[in-house]
Amino acid sequence: MRILVTGLSGFTGCHLQPELESQGHTVTGLSADLTNPTSVATEILQLKPEAVVHLAGISYVDHDNVRGLYEVNLIGTRNLLEALYRHAPDVRSILLASSATIYGNQTGDVLTEDTPPNPANDYAVSKLAMEQMAKLWIDRLPLFIVRPFNYTGRGQNIQFLIPKIVAHFQKKKPVIELGHLDVWREFGDVRTVVDVYRRLLEFRPLGETLNVCTGQIHSLREVVSLCEKITGHTIKIQVNPEFVRANEIRILRGSNNRLNQLIGKSKAYQLEETLTWMLSGE
Repeated sequence: MRILVTGLSGFTGCHLQPELESQGHTVTGLSADLTNPTSVATEILQLKPEAVVHLAGISYVDHDNVRGLYEVNLIGTRNLLEALYRHAPDVRSILLASSATIYGNQTGDVLTEDTPPNPANDYAVSKLAMEQMAKLWIDRLPLFIVRPFNYTGRGQNIQFLIPKIVAHFQKKKPVIELGHLDVWREFGDVRTVVDVYRRLLEFRPLGETLNVCTGQIHSLREVVSLCEKITGHTIKIQVNPEFVRANEIRILRGSNNRLNQLIGKSKAYQLEETLTWMLSGE
């Protein structure tokens, strides 16, 4: 298939491209500014993709330009969908990447796709709004939505938590400053995520909303402990109040039952395997 990937040069896109090409697909990135509907429409008209993976967006929860969050994540996605509807007659599979942060803080244990959203920050609200907007196009475009939980790997920006911890160990820093220590997260592997995205694009679960997750959670203390085990380097943890978010989600653990029922289980990586891969990178 001729596959258009928005955000191709980003963390996930860089891993997704070789995954798609290994299966014979042709991959192209979108160069147009998503907030410019004319530019988006012009490029879609030229490319006429058969499938789309929409990864582009502002993905950092603490992004300081709140207006930008909504302009890119919500309006930018709408511009893309309208351009696809009008100018991509051959498109037959569209993956829209949302986020598990739309669930927010919940009292239950495992989050399923039926768990009511409870977004706790503007980033999460922008993603939930994107989902709701996309549903207006669901009878006109072959789209589906994924809600990825936290995942990491080589090439992720150091502003994110796991790359920050890994970098401290690679540089053998004596101290690391973190925020809340009593939080539990999934830390999936980007290699699993791109495998799932590729298979979903081919499977075409149109109209579905799917968690992309491992179902396993880890504490920050566990992450640091594993890095110490892998490297033999010991580091001191200090809590910096500036890194403590007011609306921190304490536990974020998902159910991947619906995903597995559709496409089967994917290659799973234990957190120690992922950290070893990252720590061995340059």
